[in-house]
Parts: sequence; C-alpha cells; structure tokens
Amino acid sequence: MGIELEYPDGATPLDPDEAEGLIPALATQGELNEFEALNILEGGTWARKSINVRRALLDQKTLRQIHKKMFGSTWRWAGKYRLTQKSIGCDAWRISGELKILIDDVQCWLQFMSYPREEIAARFHHRLVSIHPFPNGNGRFARLATELLCEQNGWPAPTWGASNWAHVGESRHSYIKALQAADQHEYIPLINYMFSP
Repeated sequence: MGIELEYPDGATPLDPDEAEGLIPALATQGELNEFEALNILEGGTWARKSINVRRALLDQKTLRQIHKKMFGSTWRWAGKYRLTQKSIGCDAWRISGELKILIDDVQCWLQFMSYPREEIAARFHHRLVSIHPFPNGNGRFARLATELLCEQNGWPAPTWGASNWAHVGESRHSYIKALQAADQHEYIPLINYMFSP
C-alpha cells in the first residue's frame, strides 16, 4: 500500500489484507484523511437524498449500502462485513445475526416508544459501534446512521460533543468514555455527549 497508517486512540487497526484494499494511490496519512473525509461527505449527501434510505434505513442491505457510499471510493471492502476479529465487536460470523436483533429491537422501541427519543438514538448508536460490522469506519458510519434515524423521526440531530470540537483529542476521549459507560448499560454519558449544546 505504501502509507504507514496511523490510528487515533481507540481506533480499530486494519489487518494487512484490509490495508491492501486502499483504492487511490495516496502517499501520506494526511492525504488519506482528506480523501476519506470527502468520500464520507459524499456518502452522507447521498444517504440524505436516497429514497431507499428513507424507506428502509433499518435494513441490513441499506446499512451496508450507506457504508459503501461513505467509503467505496477509498476502500475495496466498503459495505462488506468484516471477516477478521478486532479488539472490539462481536465475532465476525455473528455480525449479520446481531444486526438483525438490533434492527428488530429498534423497530420495537420506535413502535412503542420504549425509551425517550434521545435514549433510542444512543442505544442504536452504541449497538452499531459495539457490533463493529465493518473493517473500519464503524464510528463514522454509526454516527451517520444515527443522524439519519433522528432525521427520519423528526428528532433533534445529535451534536456529537460540539462544545468540545475545539479540542478534538478531548472530544474523542469523551466519546470513547461514553461508549464504555454504555457497555455497562449506563447511557446518560452517551446521551449527554450526543445531545450536548
């Protein structure tokens, strides 16, 4: 591949085969970050305009398609479930089944408003990240999918710790700590992070 990949704290490293899936010829991590950011922006724009996403966000095929649109110009494996075990996430062979359970749960939560809307969004986001369906980009994918869920239900959009954006390292640390609290079924820190002013 040629680029020495760098990973921020809490990021999931790619294995060598996954790293070989890079499509554009890029020389630096900075170039990769910029290229990926543009690809993600295009994917988000597409998702917000897609009739299919509006009709069937809570569908595995649609979720894979969102990831592919976010990363498909960057990585060959975009939109395909990971085949390798990571330091986070369920066993690779369980991904499809775990996503089905999540989708069924969210549909039930929405039908009966089992939790307040911010908690539904936080639980959906946390479970997507916890399942970790793709080799990389799971947090960014889960944030977009959560934003789409909120938009489609007429809920306020997550701010994702906007008050800490001036300090990216601190914001990322707060996000990871909030996800870890949600691992213990404590969702208030994640809700506060997602919907802080």
